[in-house]
Amino acid sequence: MSLLDDFARALSQFTDPRFQKVFWKSLLLAFVLVMVPFFGITALLDWVLPETVTLPWVGTLAIHGGLLSVAGILTFFLLSFLMFPVASVIIGFYLEEISDAVEARYYPQLPPAKPAPFFPMLLDSLKFTVIIVAANILVLAFYLMASVFAPLVFWGVNGYLMGREYFQLVAARRVGMKEATRLRKRYLARIWLAGFLMAIPLSVPLVNLVIPIFGVAVFTHQFHRLYGDA
Repeated sequence: MSLLDDFARALSQFTDPRFQKVFWKSLLLAFVLVMVPFFGITALLDWVLPETVTLPWVGTLAIHGGLLSVAGILTFFLLSFLMFPVASVIIGFYLEEISDAVEARYYPQLPPAKPAPFFPMLLDSLKFTVIIVAANILVLAFYLMASVFAPLVFWGVNGYLMGREYFQLVAARRVGMKEATRLRKRYLARIWLAGFLMAIPLSVPLVNLVIPIFGVAVFTHQFHRLYGDA
């Protein structure tokens, strides 16, 4: 029940102006970082490629409005696939705001947390992005071989990565990275379960942009519960 309580608390706080502020800022940045490359790539292909191409034994194929449209659709889906990793990096910069909002509402007795250093946090966020993109590309390849179990693999991999990243970053604000790592390893099963449940809606467009905010809030509660502040 404690995990469900943490989920319910995190959901109930989405009306908090601080949560909404982070959401709109991250949504705007994620949209720009994904859609600008999409339109840029489409415009470049439209400018570089000829209108038609003639292939042996195939004949004349229309590039503009034909193959170019297919390429544009594939590019859009690829970039949409990157929305969650992009949003996760962005949320890394606003992690303090989300955790502070949770603690101000539910743990007002605690002293202010120590802010994480900017450059180590940036490096960690970029490393997390590379790992999660690489892991999902491998999972995408697994889809082709075992489609029945693919969702479970997707949820399991992303759940582990989210739990590992968000719990450790939240915990490090209070107890330092070394102790945060120890806690994460000690409570690996609980943290992974929370991440697994959060990974389920990741395949839903736009909803997956809320998950990083939701994840930080949930793991803020998880840390305080496991550390004995709840």
